[in-house]
Amino acid sequence: MNIFYKTLLYFQKHGYHVCQRIADRLGIRAKVVRTSFMYLTFVTLGFGFALYLFIAFWIRIKDLVYTKRSSVFDL
Repeated sequence: MNIFYKTLLYFQKHGYHVCQRIADRLGIRAKVVRTSFMYLTFVTLGFGFALYLFIAFWIRIKDLVYTKRSSVFDL
């Protein structure tokens, strides 16, 4: 069981924060979004995980393209 908790802690610390960002955007708890992704993954035999990875990729690209600049001279 100790290996399971170490693995779980690793993924929580180094995850993509996709669920947290979706929850912040929708105004709901991140636990609800995580649970929804888990149920979606089990029901659709992996589609939820593929969707999660796609959203993580999309958020990463969006963060790289749209960076907030404080002034015009930051270009």
